[in-house]
Amino acid sequence: MTWSDRIRSLVSKWTVVVPLLALIALVLSWGRSLPGFAVALVGLCLAGAVLAAVHHAEVVAHRVGEPFGSLILAVAVTVIEVALIVTLMVGGGDKAATLARDTVFAAVMITCDGIVGLCLLVGALRSRVAVFNPEGTGAALATVATLATLTLVLPTFTTSKPAQQFSPAQLGFAAAASLILYGLFVTVQTVRHRDSFLPVTPEGEVREEEPHVPPPGHYAALLSPVLLVVSLVAVVGDAKAVSPTIESGVESAGLPQAVVGVVIALLVLLPETLAAVRAARRDRVQTSLNLALGSAMASIGLTIPAIALATVWLSGPLVLGLNSTHMVLLALTVVVGALTVAPGRATLLQGGVHLGIFAAFVFLAISP
Repeated sequence: MTWSDRIRSLVSKWTVVVPLLALIALVLSWGRSLPGFAVALVGLCLAGAVLAAVHHAEVVAHRVGEPFGSLILAVAVTVIEVALIVTLMVGGGDKAATLARDTVFAAVMITCDGIVGLCLLVGALRSRVAVFNPEGTGAALATVATLATLTLVLPTFTTSKPAQQFSPAQLGFAAAASLILYGLFVTVQTVRHRDSFLPVTPEGEVREEEPHVPPPGHYAALLSPVLLVVSLVAVVGDAKAVSPTIESGVESAGLPQAVVGVVIALLVLLPETLAAVRAARRDRVQTSLNLALGSAMASIGLTIPAIALATVWLSGPLVLGLNSTHMVLLALTVVVGALTVAPGRATLLQGGVHLGIFAAFVFLAISP
């Protein structure tokens, strides 16, 4: 097969065409008020871009290996999530004061309870007991808990500024601490203790390669990183295009404004959710946990510093402190997560418990 034939074969695949269509939908809908049928079309493009993003993320992950593959997807999604939050905050004024907090906290609950619970459930259904490395997973959970406490819990108790806000100096410290902790974790995950984040066998032995899956071709490996970025941009951009409809629907239904942050986080985290579930179905639960906890960590460690920098030109208050209900849910998530991670093995029960906490979060977001 010639070089041009290979290119034509790749271009003819839906995983190439759909991201481009979703990007076109983003360009045509950007900054416009969309009628109902246009919202439906953009929604379809959004769903297709999510599926394409999962495919290309798996190609990249297989090419570079774990844990780099999980890290690439987590960082890519979070960087675009930050751009979406900042974009919505620019025109939101005081109404958007809690948007960053609501979205980041929703991302933590979705990843640490929703994705973790679903993947443990899928892994346990496949192999009766889901097996993972407690050393790497425990380190990731500890980092997530520390980041969440420093950035989302402490503002509720500080006294320099009222109403769950950091002072400029406190916000700068939280941003610097978040970046340092995230960078330290990435170094440990990818360099010094990489084996702690690789999938393991039921006997606890490290499993380096994906079993029975041929490596991606040269051209697919070159094209997939580009299409992954295109797909993620389209996911977030199309989500922003339909967000006015979501906001008006939330307002019409009389739901709290925090629901908007939950919906945004759900849309943005769809690629990682599907990728994590697929990994769990292949009995690679460690990869699923890398994706889930890595996404939670990146969501805090990258979003808070970016928002802190954006406050230089953003007007209006920035409310980061959680209320008492959310702090209880966060504490429960950390305690249950620690008990789940410690043995390095999980059954249907652990998956169900995490999903129960996630269900409580969604219900209380709708009915506080």
